[in-house]
Amino acid sequence: MLVVSSALLTDGVRASLINDFPDQTFEFYRSIDEASDRYPYIEILITYGEDLTPFHIRQMSKLKWIMVISAGMDLMPFAEIKERNILVTNAKGIHKIPMAEYAISMFLHLYHKQPIFYENQKKQAWNRNILVNEITGKTMTIVGTGEIGQELARIAKAFQIKTIGVSRNGEPKDYFDEVYPVDELITTLKHADFIVSILPSTNETKYLFQLAHFKAMPSHSIFLNMGRGDVVSSDVLLSALNTNQIAHAVLDVFETEPLPKGHPFWTHEKVTMTPHKSSHSPMYIPRAITIFRENLKKYSKGSSNFINEIDIDRGY
Repeated sequence: MLVVSSALLTDGVRASLINDFPDQTFEFYRSIDEASDRYPYIEILITYGEDLTPFHIRQMSKLKWIMVISAGMDLMPFAEIKERNILVTNAKGIHKIPMAEYAISMFLHLYHKQPIFYENQKKQAWNRNILVNEITGKTMTIVGTGEIGQELARIAKAFQIKTIGVSRNGEPKDYFDEVYPVDELITTLKHADFIVSILPSTNETKYLFQLAHFKAMPSHSIFLNMGRGDVVSSDVLLSALNTNQIAHAVLDVFETEPLPKGHPFWTHEKVTMTPHKSSHSPMYIPRAITIFRENLKKYSKGSSNFINEIDIDRGY
């Protein structure tokens, strides 16, 4: 069978796949369009998911399995995939370590006033009157209790942080003191020092956070979004910041990416931004390929029970 990758895999990863699966034919490209001559023969596709369109699905008449080297699925052509009953798996879970570290680092960064100290260092200003704070003993609401949320909650426990989870059904999860269904979200915000959104982009999650939710948050709270940008509109978040409903927002994801030049977030004194990098790590590709390798073993034997198989109707 022909396995084509449009994801940018290292030479070492390519060599290991060819060596460990001699019965498969692997071809590696820099983009899916570069492999256009091979469309009719591709049975398995490794992709980041952002380059795949309905046109590609129609052209790949033998395609049976798509491995997405990402957790986000919002750009996938699910209608065409469902029509062909194509298996889709993704790399869910590989982001949990860098993203949990990102969230904790940002809260420490802000509570310990690192931006101020950095600016003072550049100005050679010795100011010992700056008041810092501790994240230990605070309360964190984590909206999304999957693997990333659980890893963040686990690390938060080292700081004796009370962890409150919010999920679709409110089922108990490891490392959470309490878990509530999403229709009780507003209740979980009233005493939260930190609110973290790790939600995917689905019909249920788009613009989930409304102004009423920010009004329910304590005025000293920090809102961090590292899931998808459309969980809250820029206008709602800016209103919450400008009216002191919350103290600060940490944003790694946005409604439009790249964030347009001139957008108020760029210069807002209560916003800390990163360019959708919270999940990135040198271990990103090795962890994703480990999942692919295990699934390829099962696929080659004709078995099922694949790791991270996607529910096409839900999109995750």
